[in-house]
Amino acid sequence: MTTLRSFAHVALGGLVLVAGLACVQAGDQPAAKPAGAPAPKPATAAAQHAVADLKPTQGSTVQGHVTFTAEKGGVHVVADLTGLTPGEHGFHIHEKGDCSAPDGTSAGGHFNPGGKPHGAPDAADHHAGDLGNIVADATGKAHLDAVFSFMTLAGPDSIVGRGFIVHAAADDLKTQPTGNAGARQACGVIQAQ
Repeated sequence: MTTLRSFAHVALGGLVLVAGLACVQAGDQPAAKPAGAPAPKPATAAAQHAVADLKPTQGSTVQGHVTFTAEKGGVHVVADLTGLTPGEHGFHIHEKGDCSAPDGTSAGGHFNPGGKPHGAPDAADHHAGDLGNIVADATGKAHLDAVFSFMTLAGPDSIVGRGFIVHAAADDLKTQPTGNAGARQACGVIQAQ
């Protein structure tokens, strides 16, 4: 009797598993809608626009605003910064959307889901967060307007939710793993809009 009950439980469990698999396989097919039922809500689209408001780290005056817009061929990035020393400054996306540390180190290292070496954004190999340098004028203002083909606002390699850092020095585009860009002068979290 116990064996018969065990067999019945196993058989019933197998039927439930088969039915569940059939539902998963049919998951892409729409279910029949009862007459008069409201139309289903469309699925949430991937982010098309994101922003990062950069705040100074401790002892810094650097701040700014960066926008990211998905377009055919990549992500269009527009940045405006103030409070910089004249010249080039490393400009990177970092792995964590956390600017809580006074020196910005809570944002972690460069965003690098592909495990690539650090390099220029146009190099064959580089981090997904390597954006090169932004150049400040004599008044400490910097502007960048560029499209990065390797960047995305959707999927597992999305930059949304990551940290954005501006450094004190120029990125030399070769020193591993950071480009020897110096202290972190401003930090912001990339947020979908």
